Amino acid sequence: MRELEEALDISLLSRTTRRVTLTEEGARYYASVVQILRFVDQAGDEARSTRGAAAGTVRISCTAALGTRHISRLIFAFQDRHPEITVDLSLTDERIDLVRDGMDIAIRLGPLADSSMKLHAIGASRRVLVGSTDYLLRHGKPATPEALANLEGIRMLNIAGSDSLALRRADGRTSIVPFGGRLRVDHGLAAREAFAAGRGIGPAHLWLVHDLLDNGQLEILLQDYELASVPLNLLIIPERAKTARVRLVVDFLISEIRKLPGIVIS
Repeated sequence: MRELEEALDISLLSRTTRRVTLTEEGARYYASVVQILRFVDQAGDEARSTRGAAAGTVRISCTAALGTRHISRLIFAFQDRHPEITVDLSLTDERIDLVRDGMDIAIRLGPLADSSMKLHAIGASRRVLVGSTDYLLRHGKPATPEALANLEGIRMLNIAGSDSLALRRADGRTSIVPFGGRLRVDHGLAAREAFAAGRGIGPAHLWLVHDLLDNGQLEILLQDYELASVPLNLLIIPERAKTARVRLVVDFLISEIRKLPGIVIS
C-alpha cells in the first residue's frame, strides 16, 4: 500500500494508533478502481456469452428479513436453473452504497432517495396489524383503533415514526393513534418471533407472517382498516444492467418476488 501511495503521490489511508480509514482521495480511488474492474468483468462476460452460457458472479444486497424468509430460497431455485452463476447474497437493513460495496443489485423496501441506479419497481408490500391468538384471548381483541392503547406493542427501532400507527378506513378516513410498548427491535425476524410468542401486537409485512396467519398462530386485527403499503424496488448498477448473468437474475427475481404473499403489483 505504501508503494501504491508513493506511485500516486497521495495518501489513500489515514492511519492512527487505533484505526486505519480511507482518506477522501482513497475513497475516490477505490470507487474508480471498482468501476474499472466492473468494466473488465463485463467485457469478460460478453466474451463468454459467445459460447451461449451465462457464467460468473452476481452480488445482491437485500433487506435481512425478506432475504432470510424468501430471497435465499429464490436464489436456490435460480442456481438450479443456472449452475454456472455464483451468487453473493448480502443481508443488511442498512442503505449501502452499491458502487462502494461492490454490489450489482439491491432489493430495497421503502422510499428511495434520488439515485443514479437503474430502478425496477417490483410493487408494494402490504402490511397488516397482527397479534397471536393466545395474546388476544388473554387481553381482548380491539374493535377500534383507539383500543390499541390497551395492548402491548412491538415496535421497530429502525423505522421513523413507529411510535404511532396510521390506519385508513375504506372510505378514506385515517385514524392516527399512539403506539407503544416495552419491546423495541431492529429486525423483522425478531418482531416475528415476538408476535408468535404472544409478546404483543404490531404491524408486519404479510410476507413475513403469512405462514403464522395460515396456521392460526396469528390473527389480523382491525380488518376494516389498512396500513400503508411499502414500496419494493430493485436497483441495479447501470453498467451491470447489460451483463447477461445480471439480466437473468433481475428478470427471475422480479417475476418470482411478485408472487410472494402481500406483494401488490403497481
